[in-house]
Amino acid sequence: MHYLTDIILIALGAALINNFVLYYFVGICPFIGVSRRIDMAIGMGFAVTFVISIAAFLSWTITTFMLKPGAPVSKWAAGFFMPAASAAQVDLTVLSYIVYIFAIASSVQFVEMYVRRFYPSLYRSFGVFLPLITTNCAILFACLIIFSRIVGVDNPADAWDIGRALTLAVFGGIGFTIAITIMAGIREELELCDIPKPLKGAGITLIVASILAMAFMGFTGVDSGLKSALTPAAVEHTQSAEE
Repeated sequence: MHYLTDIILIALGAALINNFVLYYFVGICPFIGVSRRIDMAIGMGFAVTFVISIAAFLSWTITTFMLKPGAPVSKWAAGFFMPAASAAQVDLTVLSYIVYIFAIASSVQFVEMYVRRFYPSLYRSFGVFLPLITTNCAILFACLIIFSRIVGVDNPADAWDIGRALTLAVFGGIGFTIAITIMAGIREELELCDIPKPLKGAGITLIVASILAMAFMGFTGVDSGLKSALTPAAVEHTQSAEE
């Protein structure tokens, strides 16, 4: 029950409460550049969700088995060159940024080839923004959150497993899709409005984004309330099982 509660809170937090775009303000470039039409926005949201999921899986795997101090692969490889005690202390976390960027770039390349092959019209409408997913800081941000939940924990038993990591990635991508689709719908309606000339383009877009961010602040505290609602049930279940 405790694990399920964690999964629910991570999912709810990544999608709504701590939305990557509207709370942490990462991934703004595609959020602004590809939110002119709803179909483009949905396509970009799906692409980002897929890339962030693959990148999260790769980053969790590489961090757990290669980068973190005492990781099995690095410990095994270092054992050929140094004593076992020293090999167990090998720390390759300094390479995390480089490794994550390569993982993201390879995932984006796969998505680009797939979209170009099966959805050429969508590929042309994306233009330069599809390869620019490589530099989408929302994806790197998710990888770094996962990193901090693996390496930056005091108790190794509290380190995130692959289920928590993928939940953050998938629902972070869903949150990005929700945000960019809402923005696209609003921008389509703005085309019919009489907007003052100084605010046309990026100006009105940023104003709308700030209003959306304030609207999403209404979800603040939902996670703590949900956690307190689920925890007593878990405690009662444990007590009844013991009896």
